[in-house]
Formats: sequence, structure tokens, C-alpha cells
Amino acid sequence: MIFDKETAKKTAELLLQVNAIKLQPNDPFTWASGWTSPIYCDNRIVLSYPPIRNYIRDTMAKHIQAHYGKVDVIAGVATGAIGIGILVAEYLGLPFVYVRPEAKSHGRQNQIEGFIESGQHVVVVEDLISTGKSSLNAVKALKEANVHVKGMVAIFSYGFEVAKSNFDEAHVDLYTLSNYENLLEQAMETMYINKKEQQVLSLWNSNPSEWKGIPSH
Repeated sequence: MIFDKETAKKTAELLLQVNAIKLQPNDPFTWASGWTSPIYCDNRIVLSYPPIRNYIRDTMAKHIQAHYGKVDVIAGVATGAIGIGILVAEYLGLPFVYVRPEAKSHGRQNQIEGFIESGQHVVVVEDLISTGKSSLNAVKALKEANVHVKGMVAIFSYGFEVAKSNFDEAHVDLYTLSNYENLLEQAMETMYINKKEQQVLSLWNSNPSEWKGIPSH
């Protein structure tokens, strides 16, 4: 779920402003998963804009304080959320760790980088939620380290049903600053997209794995 409507609208506005989110219904992207998509999201670009990264940092940190109570460690999901995760941890004066997609094959073979102790309370910071698989993989690694994951906060979610199901099944509490629905509203308001493009983007979101682009006539 989103933090609140005002935050969702403001975050969408900022992401569009710096082209962190690119909408190209007429010239779609191909994701690593092989999905064809009219949208591409790279939230790491906000790190290059101090006022925007500070807004995201402050909003996430205040939500963590208000919603999760006692937190011992902030964990970022590698690699996209390492930067913003460190900023949130610094704001809160908390230790930071990050979680790799899998354990290293060399050295100490860590999957969790940084110091963490059994029994600690952790909030996970993520930049983007698509299906939720990589995010929940990080949660699994933390739980295997015997820490208590209180929940996850992310910048943006595509709002896929499969992600909701995955988080519900894993019993992980998820909050995002903004989501796809609010992004489209903001993009329409600012004339970033037109009505026809909005319809294409909405259609894609309802069945992203099967979408093959706009039919040619």
C-alpha cells in the first residue's frame, strides 16, 4: 500500500521530473525478464538530485519511525536500494547492511554484507517492486540470519497482482511512496502522456507478461 495520496502524487511528480520513470508506449522497452514494457523505472537517478533524494530519504525515515517502532538495522536490497538505504539509515542514526541476490562464491561467501546480530529488528529498503521476487529473496536471507523483518519500504511499485500475492504469502508488510496508478494520474495531469497512451499503459499493467506492444494497423 502507498504511504498516503499526497506522498504518492508528489513522488510520482518528482520521478517524472528527472526521468527516473520513462514512459514509451510507442517504443517499448524489453525487461531482463523478457517482458515487453511501455515503462522503464530507474530510481537510482534520484541519488543525483539532492532535493529529491532528501525528500525520499526523509519521507521513508519518518514513516519507519511512525510505523515500525523499535528498529535496530536498515537493510538495503542490492544494488538498486543500497544508496537510498544508506541515506535512510544515516538519517535515523542506525546501522546499515545490504543483501545480495545470492551469496558470493568467493571470500567469506556473504549474502548479507555488514554486521547484523540474531534477534535484531530490521526494516528493508527497496527502490522498486515489480513481481517482488528479488525483494522477498532478500527478506528470506535476513530471516535465515535469525533477524526479525518488521517490513519493507520502497520508492515505487508497479502494483502487479502477482506482487501483492507474493508479499501476502510471505507475510511481509510493504509500503511504497508511490505506485503505477498514481504515476498515470500525475502523468496525465502534467500532460506527460495523452489519453490514448494512458489506455495503453493501463492495458499493459493489467497483464504485463502477455503484452506484446501496440498492434500495428
